[in-house]
Amino acid sequence: MHPIVAAVPRQAWRQLAQRAASSSSTASSAARLSSFARQQFSTAAKRPIPSFRANSTRSYSSSSLPPPTPPRKKNPNELKFWPFLVVIALGSGGYILLANKRNGMPTLPPKKDDPAGLLAQPSKPTPTFSPDEVTVIFVLGGPGAGKGTQCANLVKDYGFTHLSAGDLLRAEQDRPGSQFGELIKDCIKNGAIVPMEVTVQLLENAMTEAINNGTNPNKKFLIDGFPRKMDQALKFEEVVCPAKFVLFYDCPEEEMERRLLERGKTSGRSDDNIQSIKKRFRTFIETSMPVVDHYEKEGRVVKITATAAPQKVYEATRNEIKKFGI
Repeated sequence: MHPIVAAVPRQAWRQLAQRAASSSSTASSAARLSSFARQQFSTAAKRPIPSFRANSTRSYSSSSLPPPTPPRKKNPNELKFWPFLVVIALGSGGYILLANKRNGMPTLPPKKDDPAGLLAQPSKPTPTFSPDEVTVIFVLGGPGAGKGTQCANLVKDYGFTHLSAGDLLRAEQDRPGSQFGELIKDCIKNGAIVPMEVTVQLLENAMTEAINNGTNPNKKFLIDGFPRKMDQALKFEEVVCPAKFVLFYDCPEEEMERRLLERGKTSGRSDDNIQSIKKRFRTFIETSMPVVDHYEKEGRVVKITATAAPQKVYEATRNEIKKFGI
């Protein structure tokens, strides 16, 4: 519909209809109706058409809305409570963990190769034995360097108790009901290192037994073939007893291989074969030599050349250990 027609008031259209109905039979009425309609259309055309944009602008003008609320200024001295809530939550959690630990609850789950949970046990606050009362000497050297022979001589002349980490592990793997038997057996067969927690615990048990049953009144121990890694050395000194020094027997690989193959003819040991021997050599160079280097920097190494006859090696050993008051 034309905007002008739409602007004509409805009342005018009703009047037009009534007049047309009453005077439709006469031409004069039609003429008057036509004249009236033209007049109405002319009047409507002169009227201004309402503008939606204008009305819209006036309806949403800022004068019709309340003034905006100014932003609230932050008070630098205002207290914030959420940091206190965080501190309280952390403190409560720490207290619960401490209480659980004191009640003997485990803090770490056992490992897959640790069915007894031994490897997950927490460290002791102090070593089991004091170095002022107990003397510990680590005896190191490559496989076949003659450590066992020299330890036997020291036991005879100085009253030491000889503890071989390898012998303890082999005995443990054959002990009925041992939960670490298979693990130890696989490590020895492959020339690998047994988890240090197992070896350290076996050594501590053997030392405790020797002291308690009176077989070692001097409380002197030679620990043969241990530590084979730096973490073993640190762990032992942390939980068992600090060592006095390291007795290191240095021997070329070719000579050690010859001795082991000869020993393997009668020893019956599963690792006295060429494959295991090669693996043991490699393991010693990669893991045990850093231990020797560490103690040597601290001035706690007695180095003995082990290529001579056993008796000459022992004489050199006695001369060197005198420097440590043995």
